[in-house]
Amino acid sequence: MDDPRDDPRINGDSYDHREDVDGSHSFKKQKLSSTLGFISESEIRQEFAHHKHGIARINNGMFGSCPSSIISAQKRWQLRFLEQPDDFFFNHFQKRILHSRNLIKTLINAEHVEEVSLVDNATTGAAIVLQHVGWAFAEGRFQKGDAVVMLHCAFEAIKKSIEAYVTRAGGSVIVVHLPFPVSSNEEIIAKFRDGLARGKANGLKIRLAIIDHITSMPAVVIPVCSLVKLCREEGVERVFVDAAHAIGNVHVNVKEIGADFYVTNLHKWFFCPPSVAVLYCKKSDVFSELHHPVVSHEYGNGLATESAWIGTRDYSSQLVIPEVLEFVSRFEGGIEGIRRRNHDAVVEMGEMLATDWGTSLGSPPDMCASMVMVGLPASLGILSADDAFNLRSFLRNRFMVEVAIHYEGPKDGESHGNMDELGCISGYARISHQIYNTVDDYIKLRDAVNQLVHEGFTCKALCSS
Repeated sequence: MDDPRDDPRINGDSYDHREDVDGSHSFKKQKLSSTLGFISESEIRQEFAHHKHGIARINNGMFGSCPSSIISAQKRWQLRFLEQPDDFFFNHFQKRILHSRNLIKTLINAEHVEEVSLVDNATTGAAIVLQHVGWAFAEGRFQKGDAVVMLHCAFEAIKKSIEAYVTRAGGSVIVVHLPFPVSSNEEIIAKFRDGLARGKANGLKIRLAIIDHITSMPAVVIPVCSLVKLCREEGVERVFVDAAHAIGNVHVNVKEIGADFYVTNLHKWFFCPPSVAVLYCKKSDVFSELHHPVVSHEYGNGLATESAWIGTRDYSSQLVIPEVLEFVSRFEGGIEGIRRRNHDAVVEMGEMLATDWGTSLGSPPDMCASMVMVGLPASLGILSADDAFNLRSFLRNRFMVEVAIHYEGPKDGESHGNMDELGCISGYARISHQIYNTVDDYIKLRDAVNQLVHEGFTCKALCSS
């Protein structure tokens, strides 16, 4: 099966998950009726009834969401371990983890299951990759001053990991500024090409390029295949794709992407309980040199095996992956159908908000996934990152709206890219859409912002309070 979309569990066919006598797991295919078999709206509401009532929760990109049926499955696995830990550990645990890894291998279209490791989160996956790069600098395999290239809006944990592992060992960092607002992939590719040129100046080498698949703030889908290809053409040694938001949000095929390392969370957009992520490491000459930063008795047995046991802890979020695949199969089109519907819905809601506020989106729809950046009225006076954070808290506390707010300041020598009738747009709401969201969630945000504008509110008031 070369293409993961050929897997019926990904495309919406149902499988009855059964545990065999020997502890292994199998799936019996069940046909779903196009009219009766798929999950209903009322069943979706029941799956997320544990969400706090009255909150417009349009920030799924922050922590994700987990259906009640998966929470129940997780509790069953936790109890099974607690009932007889020795038997579970010695006779069932590793087989179950391997089963989960095999399912993910199919989902992301990896070549070998050994290339797939389950880790806590994307931050852990990044630490594994950057630890390896740091060792290469410290041991003299990389020249002092050789570079790592990354986008300026990389996740803060990535920046801190570079500081902890790479710069302290003698590596340099080239930062590529993501243009935003952005109107085309070509803008991003041109900026990245310039960054690679800077990294290769003075005869130094680019040892690693870090590319986001979807940036977090601002949220933009990056032309990752084109950038990986560009890195190969420019002689970049290794490419690491930080795809924290990817699975369930965009189509992921690691063979097509072609990166050396690819990490994506499974708890953000794939309905796993927090926290679990998959780290894909393409088989290569450095494959055996990758190690989990938490050293346990599996050290030296391969990264996937090391990651599968880092000491006594709760591994249930990794064990429920088969149940999560069963859950997404209840939707027409499976996970691919879910992400397409989320994309269409969030774009529609984003355009509704932008029209009502007299602003615009921060990127065209084809550069959005299940998150969209919507310009906020300039009259709100969002003039700093602190203003954005304070407004976010204010919307939560006063209006019961949970949404991320982004401040985009002017670049050196530049004016803001977007304007409304009152001036520069420097604040953006990052709205998400997941299957539990309704139109009312976005109406609630719309009305809250309109009320603040009507009241003459500015973020300056929050600084003095």
